Amino acid sequence: MTSFPLYPGAGIEAGRHHGEYKVPGGKLVVADVCVEDGVLVDVSLSGDFFLEPDEALLEINRALTGLPADSGAAELAAAVTAALPSGSVLFGFSADAVAVAVRRALAKATGWSDHHWNIIGPTVLPTHLNVALDEVLTEEVGAGRRNPTLRFWDWEEPSVVIGSFQSVRNELHPEGVARHGISVVRRISGGGAMFMEAGNCITYSLYLPQTLVDGISFADSYGFLDAWVMAALERLGISAFYVPLNDIATDQGKIGGAAQKRLANGGMLHHVTMSYDMDADKMLEVLRIGKEKLSDKGTRSAKKRVDPLRRQTGMARGEIVAAMIEVFTDRYDATSSELTGAELAEARRRVEAKFGTDEWLHRVP
Repeated sequence: MTSFPLYPGAGIEAGRHHGEYKVPGGKLVVADVCVEDGVLVDVSLSGDFFLEPDEALLEINRALTGLPADSGAAELAAAVTAALPSGSVLFGFSADAVAVAVRRALAKATGWSDHHWNIIGPTVLPTHLNVALDEVLTEEVGAGRRNPTLRFWDWEEPSVVIGSFQSVRNELHPEGVARHGISVVRRISGGGAMFMEAGNCITYSLYLPQTLVDGISFADSYGFLDAWVMAALERLGISAFYVPLNDIATDQGKIGGAAQKRLANGGMLHHVTMSYDMDADKMLEVLRIGKEKLSDKGTRSAKKRVDPLRRQTGMARGEIVAAMIEVFTDRYDATSSELTGAELAEARRRVEAKFGTDEWLHRVP
């Protein structure tokens, strides 16, 4: 016989709960809540944010009181928004940020410090295997068999990695692909094509539980997950920022782009490629970059869209990667890790069955 909870949120432990959320580029939001009979009571919001008028804080607390403890982030944020007095100003935070803090208090959302992070340093692998590993390791983290992990790619063969929904015919010049011996691979995430020669870019993948971005909008999750790399670039003298949705840029031009994939088992992939020393002429012989794609970038030339890190820093690629690893390690107390034999074997199997097949590559012709 199947039993059911007698009230909403029955799976959440009664008692007092505390959660914190630092808004990227904004302020700290703290939620202290009690749970009784599956609902929120004695809700108290605090933080170093700014809010006008003062009484709006009491209205937020009242709006959350009485809601089911298992309310989703969207429901919590909607309740806060509906309760705000007309003309309220929230500076440094938002209704969504309040929802994240409450969800963290109830252990429905997590913060970076709630996880033990691993780092896998650059390892030279075939591009097909790098793409397959992204799927395998995302699944492993979602299933709880691997700690959340940052992995840096490395490879030897010149490659183009296209987005999950891109057309091979529309994105590539077949003559250029053949002339330059380009390996073409399709990844599991969306976004645009990545032109990758050995040593010409820096690519990393984050494998994480989706609880880390619970309540954070899809758009905001990009900057949230890359705050550490922005800090690393700042340490190198580069002031970088996100250009919605997924471009990373400086005042001198675009330096990279990000893509994501969320799996049904709760795992999430977030990966980034940043240009280090791009051969723009060769890239244009391989990739089709039309006027429509450039139309919202404020430039007429694809060459001007990408401004490699080598020119901006004068540093070796390995030095930049080392700085990134150092910042990530310091911020999140991360420890070194390696790919397991089982993970590599499974990735090789998927190259044979999926990522190395024409059926996968041309699933969008």
